[in-house]
Amino acid sequence: MELQQTSSFSTLSSYLRALADTPNRLARRAGSVSTTFEETSRVRARSGSDMRKSLRWFDLVCFGIGGMVGAGVFVTTGRASRLCAGPAVILSYAIAGLCALLSAFCYTEFAVDMPVAGGAFSYIRVTFGEFTAFITGANLIIDYVLSNAAVARSLTAYLGTAIGVSAETKWRITISGLPKGFNEIDFVAVAVVLILTVIICYSTRESSLLNMVLTALHIGFVVFVIVIGFWKGEWKNFSEPSDQKQPGGFFPFGASSVFSGAAMVYLSYIGYDAVSTMAEEVRNPVKDIPIGVSGSVIIVTILYCLMAASMSMLLPYDTIDTEAPFSGAFRGKSDGWRWVSNVIGVGASFGIVTSLLVSMLGQARYMCVIGRSCVVPPWFARVHPSTSTPVNASAFLGIFTAAIALFTDLNILLNLVSIGTLFVFYMVANAVIYRRYVSVGTTNPWPTLSYLFCFSLTSIIFTLLWQFAPPGKPKAAMLGVCTAIAIGVLQLFHCMVPQARKPQFWGVPLMPWIPSISIFLNIFLLGSLDGPSYVRFGFFSVLAVLVYVLYSVHASFDAEEDGTFSQKHCETVKESVDNEENYSLKV
Repeated sequence: MELQQTSSFSTLSSYLRALADTPNRLARRAGSVSTTFEETSRVRARSGSDMRKSLRWFDLVCFGIGGMVGAGVFVTTGRASRLCAGPAVILSYAIAGLCALLSAFCYTEFAVDMPVAGGAFSYIRVTFGEFTAFITGANLIIDYVLSNAAVARSLTAYLGTAIGVSAETKWRITISGLPKGFNEIDFVAVAVVLILTVIICYSTRESSLLNMVLTALHIGFVVFVIVIGFWKGEWKNFSEPSDQKQPGGFFPFGASSVFSGAAMVYLSYIGYDAVSTMAEEVRNPVKDIPIGVSGSVIIVTILYCLMAASMSMLLPYDTIDTEAPFSGAFRGKSDGWRWVSNVIGVGASFGIVTSLLVSMLGQARYMCVIGRSCVVPPWFARVHPSTSTPVNASAFLGIFTAAIALFTDLNILLNLVSIGTLFVFYMVANAVIYRRYVSVGTTNPWPTLSYLFCFSLTSIIFTLLWQFAPPGKPKAAMLGVCTAIAIGVLQLFHCMVPQARKPQFWGVPLMPWIPSISIFLNIFLLGSLDGPSYVRFGFFSVLAVLVYVLYSVHASFDAEEDGTFSQKHCETVKESVDNEENYSLKV
């Protein structure tokens, strides 16, 4: 809905009056929650046309695989093996895959119950309110844009590796007048981003077909690497380092190092969350979404474990190149296998394109639904009647991403660690517990909020001890105490607080254990990130707060006054009562 002339932004005096009324508007809108019914009907109608329901479970599986299996796995495997886990990096990938699956369960419950394009933004909006949803959604979109720009620039380097040329000297133009880190113009990255933007604007179905083709090619290269590793590798490399002075065995750094390795490689699983943003375009959400999300995570986990095993057989862990483990294993070969390094560059290039395609689809749908909520201009919410895609959001974010990729070396700003994404995973796990145990207007939310606070606090203390306490028996004892407290709090909550609603079609099993484990794991992984990541997250969070206070809360207030939003309290209570009467648990 377009803002009317009587809005807070019609004249300067109107805006100044709105700013003077900011505390009242914050109190009224910041904690306002939407409902499943409103998100799937009135909110969705603000896009004008509907998104075409053209996706099936196999489309979602391919989107999930394409989003996760990018070029990052070719790097993280070597780093995790050399620095953390040794050959036991195989178990690190298995543990990280289990963690990703638990988080995927939380997304799946929301996506099946509320099949809209907003993903985590919509899930948090119906539980914790507008302000929390806006802050998390804004950080997520910023992470998407910056990461996509960085990935696009890395494509130039991998293509250069594939054909044996230096991308820095042949395909990038250096401008000496610009500061270092912003002086290498990359037209290849810009071209790739703009081409993918046109494709995702044109059709989601065609985007899916392109993703299927590129994913199949990429997986073919991955399988090739796995086969070559098992063929040319040696079993003794699972237990014997090249330097006998280095620790040996399958666990050279101890069993606990496997978990440190899992924290490092978990970032290779980020991407499945973009599948939940496709929920509005799925033909049968109840069947297709659980298969698509969980199936893609399981398949990727198997591929990652096999890749880790292949690499561990190729080289002793202490000789692995941390920057290019697979291509490095063949680059120095003199027995006719050096060409494999170029093949790996080609495979990584396909992975980059599929990862970029899925991420750009996801970021556009996040922006579209944020536009529907009126906290950003409704122009972003428009779905084109001919293509049935969010053209405005796709084009704007595509051009923005291309502009950043043109000149910014994002290794200065971002090391592809998505702190915003991990934070959103944490919030979604909290939201699924809150939604199961709290029905607005009929149940007391404080027991659930108290549990979430206590469990998160205990997880934070455990993480800080793990990261900073000196090794020894006191550290082990304190970690054991934290673990016992967390389990005790969880079990007490499970026994004392009944569920307020039951999912109608699909729900997270073993509630509240699985989402609670997901909460802990995401906090633990957040604790493994570096200081600059937190500085960036804090900066963009403050920026998002300013945007909300200066614009979003007033636009949202105007929408409520104009009747765009329903009387949320009455409708929420009605929905809660209906859920109590009609929902039955089918897990």
